[in-house]
Amino acid sequence: MDFNIRDIQLAEWGRKELDMAEKEMPGLMAVRKEYGPQKPLNGVRISGSLHMTVQTAVLIETLAELGADVRWASCNIFSTQDHAAAAVVVGPPRLGGTPEDPRGVPVFAWKGETLEEYWDCTLQALSFPGNSEAAGAGATGEAGTASASVIGPQLIVDDGGDATLLVHKGFELEQGSDWVDSPSESSEEEIIKNLLKQVHQQDSSRWQRVTADLHGVSEETTTGVHRLKRMAAEGSLLFPAINVNDSVTKSKFDNLYGCRESLVDGIKRATDVMTAGKVAVVCGFGDVGKGSAQSLRGMGARVIVTEIDPICALQAAMEGYEVKTLEEVVAQGDIFVTCTGNRDIITIEHMRAMKDEAIVCNIGHFDNEIQVTRLEQEPGISHIEIKPQVDKYVFADGHSVILLANGRLVNLGCATGHPSFVMSASFTNQALAQIDLWKNRDSYAKQVYVLSKKLDEEVARLHLDKLGVSLTRLTPEQADYIGVTTDGPYKDDTYRY
Repeated sequence: MDFNIRDIQLAEWGRKELDMAEKEMPGLMAVRKEYGPQKPLNGVRISGSLHMTVQTAVLIETLAELGADVRWASCNIFSTQDHAAAAVVVGPPRLGGTPEDPRGVPVFAWKGETLEEYWDCTLQALSFPGNSEAAGAGATGEAGTASASVIGPQLIVDDGGDATLLVHKGFELEQGSDWVDSPSESSEEEIIKNLLKQVHQQDSSRWQRVTADLHGVSEETTTGVHRLKRMAAEGSLLFPAINVNDSVTKSKFDNLYGCRESLVDGIKRATDVMTAGKVAVVCGFGDVGKGSAQSLRGMGARVIVTEIDPICALQAAMEGYEVKTLEEVVAQGDIFVTCTGNRDIITIEHMRAMKDEAIVCNIGHFDNEIQVTRLEQEPGISHIEIKPQVDKYVFADGHSVILLANGRLVNLGCATGHPSFVMSASFTNQALAQIDLWKNRDSYAKQVYVLSKKLDEEVARLHLDKLGVSLTRLTPEQADYIGVTTDGPYKDDTYRY
């Protein structure tokens, strides 16, 4: 079995944490119980590009238990928990794997990858052995997987759209696109282009073969869904997609309640800063921003929100937050958190105006919410690494800012991400989406779908017993009065929650 991880000897530790996580993830355990004997994904090749954490490990092993042939990479260079990766590679105890004889799922991820390594790992996760042994990186991490003996996935689990992007850009190159030769907006974009050129030189029809047998992707996060919807509107989407992010039991739970617990966890593990009494500026008041603002206010911070959307701004004001522009409060803030999923939210000019040792971090998806590249390249700014994922940038006037996780997700770069229970809701949706994509592979168009309201309610229902929740049941007369059945769904698709 090929894999590329930090240290397979960490598997025993990882397995202990997986055992704990399983007890906190009742949704995924229910999926295993219901669908495990049926094996609805039997033999289906699934590539994952999603944070390689303990919670993701439970998802991976759930997909494997449903019969899938899985390969995995992380979607973030800092988010991998190396002991979780090791446990997945060795495999669950019932398979009898050991570090010397691993029998689990191939993983290509470790904490602290370079961007070159990250994209090589993504390619490896998309590269299944064909009739002969797969060529390329394997356990060495070197690129060069474009052999005809390598086949691609039939389904993808994506978080942010990187795996989907690589497939689409590779396919477009084979169709004559000159994107790989165009000027790059970032060093990462240049790395992607160089990798695709290398693959194309070795196998000029690889991505055509991959897309011919690729039946769909389930996308975890807002930014990735935006990409998918844009491609669908343009007519360039190559396969069906399920928008997991907009399942209520994902966006209103993971994004809100997950961030409420994990944001301050990441900030405090990184800095040990006292948040009480400090001014915290939260950029964006969507679900992630709402959870982040609650997280900081719960620790006694004085929270100020910035927003572009009048509805979200009004919500923030009515929750008791000040709502200002960043320019109005940039000199006041002690902690700045970006939560938008957009680019250039905190610019180099903003950081020039911040108070000394202001903390700057991101819990949106990508690292371009903060102008990290400008910070690294601007003349007159010196860099001091405090510890991994905690960096001080000193400006010419002597003031400094503390950047966490290099502008990437602070809760995963500086801590361990969301708790298992809330991730059970998200990942139950992912497992159901993969089953749905495969079941409907011959009928779904190349569009973006969402899971049904009935499934959404069922995901929630699976988590109630763990919390000791007792549901009230409608009488037939009450159900008829509001036009629903006694078993639901209880809301129509336009209900906002």
